[in-house]
Amino acid sequence: MFPANPELKGRSFTWEWLSLAVPVVLGVQVLVVHAAAGLEHPPQPPSVASFPAAAGQWKFLHQDPIDPDITTLKADALVSQTYLERSTNSSASLLVAWYKTQRDGAPQPHSPKFCLPGWGWRPEVADYVTIDTAEGAITVNRYIVVKGTQRAVVFYWYQTPWRVIASEWAAKFWVAADSLRSKRTDTALVRVVAWSTTGGDGAATAVATGFTRDLYPALRNFLPR
Repeated sequence: MFPANPELKGRSFTWEWLSLAVPVVLGVQVLVVHAAAGLEHPPQPPSVASFPAAAGQWKFLHQDPIDPDITTLKADALVSQTYLERSTNSSASLLVAWYKTQRDGAPQPHSPKFCLPGWGWRPEVADYVTIDTAEGAITVNRYIVVKGTQRAVVFYWYQTPWRVIASEWAAKFWVAADSLRSKRTDTALVRVVAWSTTGGDGAATAVATGFTRDLYPALRNFLPR
């Protein structure tokens, strides 16, 4: 058995409070979104065929096969493709799964935090990265994952018409807030993957950062505003 962590002593009240708060937060979100559902005005899905073929120096390389597990998520618009930056011969894969509503009973985006381990990827690092873009700075999740001899850096975030959200809990809060304010709950799960090869995790992180920096303005223009 692992020895007890001395830092956890005296925190039973905090953990008990959190265990009570989580279902309360989820319950409030469901009630608010359900109450606003009758007034919701979901936008029309964006045209996947019009998704940008270029982002800065990054050019469309090929479509990527869509995993059956992703297909079952029933996104209203789904983009899965790889881009190439020819001057450095760097590539990055992009997945955008857009949902027009998150009201009770509608399909929901699934966090890579849960999907990747289900596909056999073991996370070694989980943190956040802040990226300066032409549309302002955004903060996204970074996962460094391993599967056999394969290693990759994964960025992901939730994109709404008004903001970038990294935290799953923050995403739930904003769903409820936006359903009341704007009568919309549409969101997109955005995932960027760069492979760690000879340059290691640092080089892969730089590739994912550069691609995300160039992609973000085009992504904002593609998704309903």
